[in-house]
Amino acid sequence: MRRLAALALVAALALLQGCSAIRVAYSNADTLLRWQANSYFDFHDSASEELDRRIGAFLGWHRATALPQYVKIAGEAAARVERGLARADVEWFYAALEAQAREGLRAGAAEAAPLLDRLEPDQLQHFEQRLREENRKFERDHLRGGPAERRQRRLKRTVERLEDWFGPLAEEQETLVRRYNDSAPMVNEMRDRDRRRRQAELVAMLRAREARRRLPDWAAAWDRGREPAYEAAFRDWRSAYAGMIAALDRTLTAEQRRTAAARLRGFAADFEQLQRR
Repeated sequence: MRRLAALALVAALALLQGCSAIRVAYSNADTLLRWQANSYFDFHDSASEELDRRIGAFLGWHRATALPQYVKIAGEAAARVERGLARADVEWFYAALEAQAREGLRAGAAEAAPLLDRLEPDQLQHFEQRLREENRKFERDHLRGGPAERRQRRLKRTVERLEDWFGPLAEEQETLVRRYNDSAPMVNEMRDRDRRRRQAELVAMLRAREARRRLPDWAAAWDRGREPAYEAAFRDWRSAYAGMIAALDRTLTAEQRRTAAARLRGFAADFEQLQRR
């Protein structure tokens, strides 16, 4: 969802790394964004200079506007973890991050659009080739094997992510995760179709040179136009995940709760420090 607004992508990815990596990634975000944009569109000459200016403008906006919001979200999330999570807290966290992602994509797309409206045919061909490569990678990562194998891979990823936040899970906690994994819908095939639909919309927009007029709203509304079956399955999956987190919270040890809260407070401190630079 975040690759197609190239200027917004890498800054968003930087904010998803571990605390010790955030400062390094964000401090080099201009280089990362330039590399990412060129990997898709191969800008050169005056367009490359304009790209640098637009990256600088986006990062200035992000530091002044987005980082203060991330400080608040991380601090509030830490406080909620410390007092104990209910389903409503998990849903609040989803909604808060989603709102920030939409604003970041809108701002990044607004900066990128004038440059994208001047793409040459060979740059568009290069972009389409990169999308095909990414689709093949998505298939390898998410659609390989039968239903049981895919569900097992999801279980493994979910446990790993939870242990990143809370530390090692006890047997009772792993049972809760398995129960979620066994019942929650698998959405990756529908997600793949939706990705390809969005890719086709974007390519058509760029070929028509309509990015300046349409891209910001389009980028921010990534869930617009989903097929009803995918929308329903995604909603069910997210509800199941929120319920699992709320149930897991009731089993956390004091150490696990401190670990998660400390990580969130670490994020808040890093965001605050980056904001002052």
